[in-house]
Amino acid sequence: MNKIIKQIPLYRFLGFCTEMGIEKKVLDCGAGGDCPPLNLFCEYGFETCGIEYDQKQADLANEFGSKNGHDLNIRVDDMRNLELDDESFGCVYSYNSIFHMTKVDVKKSMDEMKRVLKKDGLMFVNFLSTEDHRYGEGPKVGDNEFEQIDYGQPVIHSYYETSEAENYFTGLDVLYKENRVLERIYEGKKIRQGFIDYILQKK
Repeated sequence: MNKIIKQIPLYRFLGFCTEMGIEKKVLDCGAGGDCPPLNLFCEYGFETCGIEYDQKQADLANEFGSKNGHDLNIRVDDMRNLELDDESFGCVYSYNSIFHMTKVDVKKSMDEMKRVLKKDGLMFVNFLSTEDHRYGEGPKVGDNEFEQIDYGQPVIHSYYETSEAENYFTGLDVLYKENRVLERIYEGKKIRQGFIDYILQKK
């Protein structure tokens, strides 16, 4: 029985990748955690590779893959300086990861993701929007950049205006864009989350 992953927008990205006949070799930048979406891509016949900054999170993801009969191939690496060859993947994505750094580092990461993506390949990336309930919380460290606490640890969060992130998209065509603002109950409180999702194709 196939596992259902939590990262729902990636089902749309998977649909684009399969329907457009993109080479089934995928890279996940920010691949760690206890329910890694690379498992979904394995189930649809993709050769997978993942990079993760934290060894513990990488181990959790690989353990999940092993329990479900998949070698997810997730290792520790830095998305700002990927130890991967140019144009080596048909599909590249970063889900809820790239905005956990300053905008200077976001640009470095976007440039690296573009570098390892093949011509005509597809990319999914999403950004926190200024409509998110945590926007403005914590010490300001840059332009709509704040140090906030996640799971007891200080983490940079960068927030974006509606089209701001498109400055990173030189050499890419936008195939899909969604500005998602959703309300949900989290730890007994209603919260508002804001994300801007993109599916892009390398020219």
